[in-house]
Amino acid sequence: MREKPSAIIISGPTCVGKTDVAIDLAEPLGGEIISADAMQVYRHMDIGTAKPTKQEQAQVRHHLIDVVDPDEPFSAAQFKSSAAAVIRELHKKGRPVFVVGGTGLYIKALTQGLFRVQQGNGALRERLRAEAKDLGSPVLHQRLQEVDPEAAGRIHPNDGFRIIRALEIFELTGKPISEHHSAHGFSDVPYHVLKIGLFLDREVLYQRIDQRVDRMLEAGLLKEVEGLLRRGYSPNLKSMGSIGYRHMTEYLEGHMAWDETVRLFKRDTRRYAKRQLAWFRADPEIHWLKPSEIDVMSREIDSFLTGEGFAP
Repeated sequence: MREKPSAIIISGPTCVGKTDVAIDLAEPLGGEIISADAMQVYRHMDIGTAKPTKQEQAQVRHHLIDVVDPDEPFSAAQFKSSAAAVIRELHKKGRPVFVVGGTGLYIKALTQGLFRVQQGNGALRERLRAEAKDLGSPVLHQRLQEVDPEAAGRIHPNDGFRIIRALEIFELTGKPISEHHSAHGFSDVPYHVLKIGLFLDREVLYQRIDQRVDRMLEAGLLKEVEGLLRRGYSPNLKSMGSIGYRHMTEYLEGHMAWDETVRLFKRDTRRYAKRQLAWFRADPEIHWLKPSEIDVMSREIDSFLTGEGFAP
């Protein structure tokens, strides 16, 4: 057994088919899946996060799904720590580990480490939060665009949590968060990794996104969001500000008509997929394949797990 644990990374944009591919690859090998999805960690948020079904989770064991409530914090550092514990246990058992998801920061934190900056400033953070509440997150996003366009390009204008964090780091250090990432280089490499990225032609991917949105709505996403609000979860929570949940909340609050809500839901999901692809395309270690190329992936995984290495 290798001294370092091995991990097979299956990444790519939303709706590309990561779950199906990972199950097809992991099941014959007795492997288990670690979900690298920043939304699937939340309980009670099933439809809008496209969680694996009970049947899919019965086929292959999944980890890091349903681990916190929607009003509890969960960070890349927490993901790294939790996933590392699972990997150590599976390594001892000799079970292949598949890390599957579209949250690039989680995957990068796990495989290459996290950078550290000086401790945050509570007063500064509160000031930024107050500004976000009074002015709106898009206003702060515009400010971030001026000081760190690279980070602003990766962060949605309504993602107040990450916008505030990026601005806080800039004001504390005088350097953009993207510069800290580059300087750190995410240099800690604790695992042997095989990175497979899934892609589809853009037109096909966008069609799948539109179809998934329609299926989510037919499956009762609006009722799911109504239930979350009845439970007392605030629309201002980080979890509730995500794609789909944000749109349903805005509709329920009377800010948008239904047709416009659906249109923006689909548009924003497409834009999110585009940002995901940009993130993963920046990683030269990823070998890109179409979801239909299961046989190619299986051969590469067999070679990787038997120690023969991998040459893209």
